[in-house]
Amino acid sequence: MACQSVSIINMDEQALLGLNPNADACYRQKAMVYFEQLKESQDAWEVCAEALAKGIYSDDHVKFFCFQVLEHQIKYRHGGLSPAQQQLIRETLMKWLQGQLMNSQPEKPFIRNKAAQVFALTFVMEYLTHWPKFFFDLLSLVGLNPHGVDVYLRTLMAIDAEVVDRDILHSPEEVRRNTLIKDGMREQVIPSLVESWYQILGAYQQSHPEITCQCLEVVGAYVSWIDLNLIANDRFVNLLLSQMSVEDLREEACDCLFEIVNKGMDPTDKTKLVESLCQVLQSAGFFNVDQEEDVDFLAKFSRLVNGMGQSLVLSWTKLAKGGDVKAAAEALRALETKVPLLLQLLVHDDDDISANIVGFCYDYLNVLKQFPLLTDQQKTHVEDIMLAVMKKLTYDEEYNFDNEGEDEAMFVEYRKQLKMLLDRLAQVSPDLLLEAVGRVFNNTIQRWQTASFMEVEVAIRLLYMLGEALPASHGAHFSGDTAKTSALQDMMRTLVSSGLSGYQHTSVSLEFFETVVRYDKFFLVEPQHIPNVLMSFLDHRGLRHSSPKVRSRVAYLFSRFVKTLHKHMNSFIEDILSRIQDLLELAPPENGFPALLTSDDQLFIFETAGVLIVHGESPAERKQALMRSLLTPLTDAFRLLLAKLASEREEERQAALADCLSHAVGFASRTSKAFSNKQTVKQCGCTEVYRDCLQTFLPALSCPVQRGSLRSAVRSFLHRMIICLEEEVLPFVPAASEHMLKDCEAKDLQEFIPLISQITAKFKVTRDLQEFIPLISQITAKFKDQVSPFLQQVFMPLVLAIFEVLCRPAEDNDQAAALEKQMLRRSYFTFIQTITSSGMNEVLANQGVENVERVLFTIIQGAVDFPDPIAQKTCFIILSKLVELWGGKDGMAGFPDFIYKHIVPACFLAPLKPSFDLTDAQTVLTLSECALTLKMIHLRRGPEFIQYLQQEYLPSLQVSPDITQEVCQVLQQPDAKVLKNYMKAFFQRAKL
Repeated sequence: MACQSVSIINMDEQALLGLNPNADACYRQKAMVYFEQLKESQDAWEVCAEALAKGIYSDDHVKFFCFQVLEHQIKYRHGGLSPAQQQLIRETLMKWLQGQLMNSQPEKPFIRNKAAQVFALTFVMEYLTHWPKFFFDLLSLVGLNPHGVDVYLRTLMAIDAEVVDRDILHSPEEVRRNTLIKDGMREQVIPSLVESWYQILGAYQQSHPEITCQCLEVVGAYVSWIDLNLIANDRFVNLLLSQMSVEDLREEACDCLFEIVNKGMDPTDKTKLVESLCQVLQSAGFFNVDQEEDVDFLAKFSRLVNGMGQSLVLSWTKLAKGGDVKAAAEALRALETKVPLLLQLLVHDDDDISANIVGFCYDYLNVLKQFPLLTDQQKTHVEDIMLAVMKKLTYDEEYNFDNEGEDEAMFVEYRKQLKMLLDRLAQVSPDLLLEAVGRVFNNTIQRWQTASFMEVEVAIRLLYMLGEALPASHGAHFSGDTAKTSALQDMMRTLVSSGLSGYQHTSVSLEFFETVVRYDKFFLVEPQHIPNVLMSFLDHRGLRHSSPKVRSRVAYLFSRFVKTLHKHMNSFIEDILSRIQDLLELAPPENGFPALLTSDDQLFIFETAGVLIVHGESPAERKQALMRSLLTPLTDAFRLLLAKLASEREEERQAALADCLSHAVGFASRTSKAFSNKQTVKQCGCTEVYRDCLQTFLPALSCPVQRGSLRSAVRSFLHRMIICLEEEVLPFVPAASEHMLKDCEAKDLQEFIPLISQITAKFKVTRDLQEFIPLISQITAKFKDQVSPFLQQVFMPLVLAIFEVLCRPAEDNDQAAALEKQMLRRSYFTFIQTITSSGMNEVLANQGVENVERVLFTIIQGAVDFPDPIAQKTCFIILSKLVELWGGKDGMAGFPDFIYKHIVPACFLAPLKPSFDLTDAQTVLTLSECALTLKMIHLRRGPEFIQYLQQEYLPSLQVSPDITQEVCQVLQQPDAKVLKNYMKAFFQRAKL
């Protein structure tokens, strides 16, 4: 063999020193280099093979290193190895394994795991070709030697990972190979492997429990794809069940039985298998859950019971669908006899044990849901499950509400599972659920002063959960079914009149307010309770609660409460505004005093104040006065803070001031959410109030520092004002545009464009420019008459700003910058499209000949030169519209010449580009617009255009006379769809 010609002294001893984790960096680097050399060498790996076969090295890290080198050869170079080298690998592995049998101590686990991976890789490469007796060779060598059996079992698990594990992504070729391997194993070796497992499980149960556990894991892994009869027989199952009574083995035995139960099989056979397992487990006392103290085992056992229960549900479902009434009834009987065990596990104090059985419980309820009538026993089961769910929803005393960690997060997730059960219970028997919740709720609330917070919280929580468990259209829980509405109404009346809102625990406070808002329509039926509940929102129980968490949530809930019930609050409006006055103050930056509410929370309070003012019954003058008193403190503070920011030099202080200014703008903007349209603003007499705000906020756009956050806030406010004030905004747009286009970057332009697009689309007048263009487009589309003069004025400065940004050089590999430019270019073309489609061609026409030409050439360039089908489609839409507007006899002077010199070539050159992918859906849409542009040219220029194509343009492209004639004939047909289909075929042929 080649190895015999390489002396072991060729191993670089200095490099090997670097394998030790504690070695110096220089040695570790040398070891890494040496590792790469051995991996890439044609035969140097054989040195490592010899070291393993002869056991030359005692250092664990060197052994691991040698296996890594060998692994690399097998994984990446096996096909290129000679037969002698492949034989050397097989012999190396078997000699190494033989050495393990003689060692008094086994290798470290990490070495045995790596060896098992190498065995498995070799097996995968050679089992179907060179080493069909792989398992027989292993079994005959290891016998029942514990060191050998350990490696054998680890190898089986490594093979499972390589061949079976569905979580590992395999190529189609690997999938085919793995299928052949499994087929070969089933035919040749699986019975022998199963027999070896049986022998191992019996031999090592007492002396080597860790090996027995490994073997149980192997059985569980392989049972999914081998013949179940080899495992699910009296001999094997009895052995597994006996190990359920051995403390060191029973968790793994549980897992193994779970995999057996999960195996797909005939439903009748599955029912029999589960029943036989249950009988033995019950006889052995495993169903006496209360007497078991080992929660880790019970977690495994509950998972097993869950698997058995779900298997019985699946069997019943299949048999019932198949019409086998007798077998289905037997499966149902078997299923229902497991419910008492289900309940013991579901109600267990340990949530992990309970959570593991939820799947079975849910599926069982799903079965009951399908029966029109429940038996008395089934009704009892439903009631018992309800009580168990209600009990398990209860918080533990140890739950840390102030500092929620992993345990608390797990309980929250567990509660979500229980909620699913509650929803399913409602589907099975809504009356039983309503009655049970009512009983628990009323019993608890009657004694809330002495009850624990856990009891009170869960009682309210159950009432809250009924809102989803018993759904009602648009929250109309208090109309319709009298039994349901009466019960809910009684519970809500009890809740709000019991004094419970004063309970001193955050969980109860939160649950109270959540439930009040969940059932806010109750107060439409019984409005007499509104004043008391309003006061609980406003005082120490709600917005002034000692817990920031409660205050924050109540701020949001209060806004929802007021939105629903504002019509019933007219007599309280000014009292409410007075009580929340201090919560509406703009917190000065770094004042050292913690505010009751965060700025995000204050947004809800400002919105609530706006809703109260706008929807109140006061005259317009009073509404205007209230709104001004709400917003004037913000604008006054804004002016002072903006002046401070302009002179501030310290960056951290600048950021704090900018945040405060942004909050002021945000608060003012949020109050406008109360208005539905311009009429409401005018009716309330608030137009002038918001115009004053605009006047105050706009100067922030030109602030030289902290520009990003301030511009974003003011821009958002301007968006809101376009909706609320409509044309009243127009006088402010030129100044806003000037501020926003001054010294702007690409990002600034992108963010400015939507603002102008909004104005353009709304008044007919990207990122800064990119988002400015949609705003101009918005104004243009809606108010073209009013905005046309403004748009003519702002058009070229905006376009030139865009050109300047697009022409800036960028790094070749700067993908973010390239994407920004692409989005800006698209926004620009959309802007031009908006102007042309809004009938405002005078905006473009009045820019002067040079500027018009410059813009037109950018449209041609966008249609042809940029491989962006979205932008190209927009460009062809623009060209078609311009041809319609200016392409006739009375159109713009010189434009017909532009059509023939540039637009017609664009319609043919763009689709001929290699980047024009006719298999792409967006590109096909672009081609459709291209065809429609040609159609429009024909409509406007008539026979002159056909003659130009026949005599000049198409011959210049070397198009044959026959095809030229075809194109012209199709162009003259009235059906545009025919032209679109023809042009697609035309360019497909042209590209061949």
